Amino acid sequence: MKLSKLFAAAFALAIFASCSSPKENLTYFSNIESTNPSGIIGSGTYEITIIPDDELSITVSSLVPEATAQYNAPLTSINSRTEGKEVNAQQTLTTYIVDQDGMITMPVIGNIKAVGLTTSQLKDVIKEKVSESVKDPYVNVKLLNFRVNVLGAVNKPGALTVLKERYTVLDAIADAEDLTEYGKRDNVLLIREENGKHSYHRLNLNDANVISSPYFYLRQNDVVYVEPNEILKENSKYNQNNGYKLSVISTVVSAASVIASVIIALAVK
Repeated sequence: MKLSKLFAAAFALAIFASCSSPKENLTYFSNIESTNPSGIIGSGTYEITIIPDDELSITVSSLVPEATAQYNAPLTSINSRTEGKEVNAQQTLTTYIVDQDGMITMPVIGNIKAVGLTTSQLKDVIKEKVSESVKDPYVNVKLLNFRVNVLGAVNKPGALTVLKERYTVLDAIADAEDLTEYGKRDNVLLIREENGKHSYHRLNLNDANVISSPYFYLRQNDVVYVEPNEILKENSKYNQNNGYKLSVISTVVSAASVIASVIIALAVK
């Protein structure tokens, strides 16, 4: 009877040891007070500044289009062809690329230092210069190459093209179709290029105060990396699920074989 109980206990222990895995907290902002359904959380700034190699769309207009036409870059013609025949011609505005000195060159105005400015500030600079000869001009500045990369334990990793300047790490995760159950929400890595150097920062998405972090709002070329938890790391060693299940079965069978051998040896004696 004692041997049979020992066998059962050892068998259960082997199964538990092989199958048990660390649990991951899947809740975002888990420390928000549940007793208070509403509240205020501080927020950081989201205005991004222009950096070298940024691509900008800049248009200048007014109530008299002819007065501001000279301030706009010439149109670029793009011909569409099908089976060697020209179908139509599309015209698009030429964009401006910020050079390594942080400058752009506009018609009539000439060189303008854009690096370090927000798109709103650059708009004001251009508007002031155009206003010297045109009454009430309207200037529109858009950043065209705002992209971020989302990697790791998300459902859809890859490069994301951002169509707005107010873009958070949660927006990036949502566009990547959320973290998988294997993603570590308390240790998301953000890699950012600043002044020619790369820096890294850790974000805890379980903590509601992450919203007030200066790294909550993303910038051009940011990389968001969601580290996989220990479950996924372990499973990857054994060809994901099938390898992991095979490991569990092998461990249980080995334990049962050893215990059976001990029982038979004791019974023989």
